[in-house]
Amino acid sequence: MSRTLNFTVTTEYDGSKLLPFLRIKAGLSSRLVKSLKRVENGLVCNGEHIRTVDIIHTGDIISINIPDDLSEIEAKPFELDVIYEDDDILIVNKPPHLAMHPSHNHQGDTLANAVAYHLEKEGKTAVFRSIGRLDKDTSGVVVCALNSYSAARLTQQIKNKTINKIYYAIVSKEFQGEGTIDKPIYRPHPLHTYRAVGEDGDRAVTHWRAIESKNGFTLMKIYLETGRTHQIRVHFSYLGAALVGDSMYGEKSELIDRQALHCGEITLIHPVTSKKMSFYAELPEDMKGLLKSNIE
Repeated sequence: MSRTLNFTVTTEYDGSKLLPFLRIKAGLSSRLVKSLKRVENGLVCNGEHIRTVDIIHTGDIISINIPDDLSEIEAKPFELDVIYEDDDILIVNKPPHLAMHPSHNHQGDTLANAVAYHLEKEGKTAVFRSIGRLDKDTSGVVVCALNSYSAARLTQQIKNKTINKIYYAIVSKEFQGEGTIDKPIYRPHPLHTYRAVGEDGDRAVTHWRAIESKNGFTLMKIYLETGRTHQIRVHFSYLGAALVGDSMYGEKSELIDRQALHCGEITLIHPVTSKKMSFYAELPEDMKGLLKSNIE
């Protein structure tokens, strides 16, 4: 999607070159600055083209004009559960059994294809830029950036740990209270996705709180301090409490046909408005049914 963003030069940048204002105040990545320099009127000051070496003054209006980017993802009919959408971000509730990106095993049946279809219906196009990811069989909130500026700003929030996610899981053991799992995770085989706890791995920290427990199951509310692949699944399997239905780290279940894991909440700072926002997705029906039959 094309996008024009306007920034007002503040007093601390009076008399400085444009580049530090773009990088520090406006928060543009070096990659985006370079690309805008190659776009006609990509960088504008008070309505006139400006170079990154030109001097700016207090009160100047700096405009960046991000051009359309063409998606190479094929649009496939799929009705998305859209939680929120504006010119910069798209927040969706991903259903289970839907892969994020096209791959050898998934062509046309991914969230990327569904997002392309949703945007096409609105007369828009954008490269699929998911901020973080969920496993195919994990449901819940997914953040998509609709332009390169938003993607860079949100990616920086991940690095700064200012994007917070809350997960809900049903594990195959009864727990009470709350706790923390601080165990390193490594990849035993470079060609396999399987992960395990091991001293040679990267530090991984999972905080949990038991919401309700009964009949050998516990509904957990989980916050990740780190973001390792399969972290929640690996950590609870290590405790002998694999997620219900997790065939990779536990065993299949007749009660649910996937791991009982859902991203229920994401809190972030909007990449353009700087407003703190939170987005929620209710537990999906399969996890509600599991709770109703085994915990309530």
